Amino acid sequence: MPSATTASRQRRTPSPDRRPGSAFLVLIAGATAVTAANIYLVAALLPLIAHDYGSTASAVAWIASVAQLGYAVGLLFFAPLGDRANRRRLVAVLTLVTTAALAAGAAAPGTAALAAAVFVTAAATVIPQLLVPLVAERAPADRRARHVAAVVAGLFTGIVAARVLGGLAGQAFGWRWVFAGSAVLTLVLGLATARVLPSERGRTGSASGFLAGIAALPGLVRHSPDLWRACLRQAGMFGAWSALWTSLALLLTGPEYGLSTATAGLFGLFGLTASAVAPLAGGLVDRFGAAKVVRAAYLLAAVSVPLFWLGGQVMAALFAASIAIHAALVTSHVANQTLALTTTKTPAAANTAYVVSGFAGGALASALAGPAYAHFGWTGVSAVAGAWLLTGWGATAVGTRRVASG
Repeated sequence: MPSATTASRQRRTPSPDRRPGSAFLVLIAGATAVTAANIYLVAALLPLIAHDYGSTASAVAWIASVAQLGYAVGLLFFAPLGDRANRRRLVAVLTLVTTAALAAGAAAPGTAALAAAVFVTAAATVIPQLLVPLVAERAPADRRARHVAAVVAGLFTGIVAARVLGGLAGQAFGWRWVFAGSAVLTLVLGLATARVLPSERGRTGSASGFLAGIAALPGLVRHSPDLWRACLRQAGMFGAWSALWTSLALLLTGPEYGLSTATAGLFGLFGLTASAVAPLAGGLVDRFGAAKVVRAAYLLAAVSVPLFWLGGQVMAALFAASIAIHAALVTSHVANQTLALTTTKTPAAANTAYVVSGFAGGALASALAGPAYAHFGWTGVSAVAGAWLLTGWGATAVGTRRVASG
């Protein structure tokens, strides 16, 4: 149960001049879309990258997990600064670093150089998680989850754009031009976002405070059961999604279906389900609470895994599974992230712990999905996804019973 302090924080309504306007939310959602796309460009372009380097798609699939691992590392080191640093300055610096890394990726001579560029790109692509605590802080208490959902909708729109537009543009112009184009978009939208952020002159983000923020994360999770459950459940959910979605191009362009990279990229349009579901999920969380919404999301994800397995031979099942897994992921994310942002006195640090947990789970699942596909085919990928869901829910269910009995 939330503490009295948490309850008072949730009831606190910001003054009208601090409430985020619609234009502000749209810009943040747009910046979120572009930066999220940077993390998933590689997954959409794996067949083209492999061909360019004279390799196979399954042999370079590990680069997709490097992107997610890099994002988790970036979150660990940069996102805690949201509680103390000048976010305007930090967003501008990270935008420049991301742009430079994308440009380096476009010119990478081999897989090692590309992986290094992808890692730096993903590590610097933490701008959305610096801004979402600001959105939650300035939102009216009775609409907080809806405002968080607006940013989440931007995030999943970016993932869809990476899959669809990245695949189409890569097929037409080559994967290197996709990286270069993303660098330009990141630079323009990132600096525009930094320009409109509120001034925070009192925030310095010193090195000692930076290290203290990282060191405090384990204790923060350990002393907040709600945050702990949100972290583990989203790690399980995101791991299942990552195993399936980062491997999907391998299935669609492989012997089972034999699609081109561009056609396989169009499959990402099913990810628009997430953008459509996000506002609905926000309303459900505001009305019924996070726990019930997460439970429903896990049930939907559990249904999607056998559908994905069947989709290895039946395209219609793959269609249904893609819609279901995106709806489950975004619903769970809106609920868990809203809970993480409102359960402690340090929302940026709590959000860091939450998102790092999710992406660490996603990176590990993706890293296992590549070898699973190489050795066991699509059945192996589906098994990895199912194992992640069972682990995420089972670990927190055991913990919940222990807390209740104690």
